Amino acid sequence: MVRLLLFYRLMVRPVLTEPVRTALTVLAIALGVAVVLAIDLASTAATGSFRSSMETLAGDSELEIIAAGGVPESVMGTLSALPYSLRFSVRIEDYAVAVDTKHSYPLLGLDLIAEGQGHEQVASSFRLELPEDALKYLGEYNSIWVGQSLELPPGARISLQINDRVREYVVRGVYPDSDGNAAAIVMDIAAAQYALNRFGRVDRILAKVPQTIPLEEWRRRFQQALPEGVEVRPAGTGTDENRRMLAAFRWNLRLLSYIALVVGAFLIYNTISVSVVRRRAEIGIVRALGAGRNTILAAFLGEAAGFGFLGALLGLPLGRVMATGAVKSMSATVESLYVSSRPGSIELNARSVLIAIIVGIGVAFASAYSPAREASLVSPVEAMARGRREYVARVHKMRDLLWAALLGLGAALASRAPAISGQPLFGYLATLLLIVASALAIPTFVDVTTRFASRLLGKILGVEAVLASRSLSGSLRRTSVLVGALSTAIAMMTAVGIMVGSFRQSVVLWMSDQLPADLYLRPAGSPAADRHPTISLGLAEEIAKLPGVVAVERLRAYEIRYQGMPATLASADLDVLDVIRWYPHSEFLSGRARQKVLPELRHSNAVVVSEPFSYKHHVKAGDFITLSLGETQASFRVADVYYDYSSERGSILMDRDTMLRYLPDPAPSNLAIYLSPDAQPAMVRAEIEKATAGHRVLMFSNRDLRTEAIRIFDRTFAITYALEAVAVIVAVMGIAGALLALVIDRRRELGLLRFLGAAGGQIRKLILVEAGLLGLLANLAGIALGFALSLVLIFVINKQSFGWTIRFHWPVEILLGALTVVYVATVLAGLYPAQVAVRLNPLEVVHEE
Repeated sequence: MVRLLLFYRLMVRPVLTEPVRTALTVLAIALGVAVVLAIDLASTAATGSFRSSMETLAGDSELEIIAAGGVPESVMGTLSALPYSLRFSVRIEDYAVAVDTKHSYPLLGLDLIAEGQGHEQVASSFRLELPEDALKYLGEYNSIWVGQSLELPPGARISLQINDRVREYVVRGVYPDSDGNAAAIVMDIAAAQYALNRFGRVDRILAKVPQTIPLEEWRRRFQQALPEGVEVRPAGTGTDENRRMLAAFRWNLRLLSYIALVVGAFLIYNTISVSVVRRRAEIGIVRALGAGRNTILAAFLGEAAGFGFLGALLGLPLGRVMATGAVKSMSATVESLYVSSRPGSIELNARSVLIAIIVGIGVAFASAYSPAREASLVSPVEAMARGRREYVARVHKMRDLLWAALLGLGAALASRAPAISGQPLFGYLATLLLIVASALAIPTFVDVTTRFASRLLGKILGVEAVLASRSLSGSLRRTSVLVGALSTAIAMMTAVGIMVGSFRQSVVLWMSDQLPADLYLRPAGSPAADRHPTISLGLAEEIAKLPGVVAVERLRAYEIRYQGMPATLASADLDVLDVIRWYPHSEFLSGRARQKVLPELRHSNAVVVSEPFSYKHHVKAGDFITLSLGETQASFRVADVYYDYSSERGSILMDRDTMLRYLPDPAPSNLAIYLSPDAQPAMVRAEIEKATAGHRVLMFSNRDLRTEAIRIFDRTFAITYALEAVAVIVAVMGIAGALLALVIDRRRELGLLRFLGAAGGQIRKLILVEAGLLGLLANLAGIALGFALSLVLIFVINKQSFGWTIRFHWPVEILLGALTVVYVATVLAGLYPAQVAVRLNPLEVVHEE
């Protein structure tokens, strides 16, 4: 009871007497907790819900049979002839777009007769309430069944775009789905093959096998009976592959979210340090009266834990609100760069609450331990000495500078280490070491800079600037923590700004080489990295006959698997490049010109692979890779590796004629249209629009496509800017709280200045100059640290996470604007503390002393 009373009087009561400063500290922690919680909730919702309709409707199947380009229907006959009691379910898989709502839904083609024969016997979880309906409407290719979450009653009509065609379909029935994640449009297998023009093949065969034999043995037996290009794997393997592919994306977002926490840790450290300094007399008295060191330690740690707990409670609703905005941005990024996925619901469960509380209290506890321990170790006599802590900080600054140099060397060594299991763990370690090294070097930097600038500032801004600079140098410990907190936030903003600016510039330069055609056509609908809808046969030939059109290049892409990871297999019509007699300049990693590389691909088993593919699978020019295509496996020589920023999945490019030998579907995914030099683009475009009137296609000019690509790029990195903004806001709030504490702690000094004749305006100017100096010091330190961090982000973490080579670029205008905003915000943060200082009554202050 005595200890609780002591804790209340020594710790709680002083906190309650300063509500503004206390609120700023709690809010800073709350924002840090909220950001971490929001990213965790949003990433789980956006990337964790890969058990989509395609997977959910797989039922209790244990194995799946797949092949690049589709599984031939003859494989079903082979499987059915096996002398075992097995059940199979064939399926066609794609996407359909509702014309009215523009929503995209999974499209499944199932054998409705087999699916309706007894609930206990089918391999799929799709259930028809009236199986006889499948027979009744079997010959009508406009019949569909929909999940109940689509809210379409039987008999409803809906227009669907499938590939580049729009047809009207009739809802024949509704099946139950699970919370909307299994929402899909289901057709009979024959109707789906007709709609998608995939005759003679299916996308997947699901198998239900007896449990008497191990699953691996069943996989081996199936594989022996099937063509070598057909793969047998456990059901759900695609989901696991997608999650592994997204691991780096989620890791990097989580680490960015921790920045606000790191800044918040600086501020908690400063808050407890200020508490120790301001209560040094009370600590001395309590220690003199017999309180032990553990009592003092527990008191200050208890104060920090209280801040952390309150911050965590406030961070829970803030994080939930932030997650709602973040999940939309993250889902769009996942779909554009990785894989189609409908975001799941955001669930604030007991695990999330526990994480928030642990993070809030844990960070506060860890950051407060050092000043709390120092307070407990100080003797009663030293506790009474006012300048002791600043003297110690000044004595130890050279020692800390030496440690900073050693940590910087360690960061350089860590940045050269390879990735571990595909994760740039040593890159993360290098960034942490650089941040700690910067924090240790800041006392020396602040001391030297303020001493050097004191006279110069006096000439420019007057005596108030001299007092401000000497005050910051005199309270070196506190100043260093404030500069460290704000400079860390500025450094991460600078580093991410340089990284994103460099990446953006690299993409712009890359697109100028990769988009040589004048016009591009693709099927309408939302683009996604794993969706490759096709354009009707004959459309390319029809467009090629139009006046002003020199050539039409047919491009085709498939989603494939290579070494257990998703990849894109694409083909280009190399004969078209001969017609236009122009090879666009494009850089390969070897430095060879495109005119020398592409002819090696023509009519041969040679390919070029993208840089991300090369990095992920450790493939280089001259190596051979084995691809499963259709029913066969074929070996291809890697002619070269090309720079590519379109997707992190990795791509393989071959000649169109070579692809057709293995995958004989001639329908293109995209068309690239080249115009003659004397053609009028507007007139040719109008003619093409007439030719494509019966098709749902989108046409882009070269400029349109570049603009759209940059828009997607900016949307992708919008969330990183938001995370950096939160970190800066936390730091600026910390500056405001610390300046307020500084004013209250220096009441005697400020009151004495007023007593000696200083005007209120001079006191206000003194505080604002201190705020400005803090902002200037933080900007200088932050830019230097940010530059070092950007090198690690660009050349280590990015390279090891995604495999992209990024050309370094200074986004001067963006950085200058952002740093100016931060500096102005820092100065403005000093307005309220300055007003408090002006209101101090010098007679009362001097009388107290």
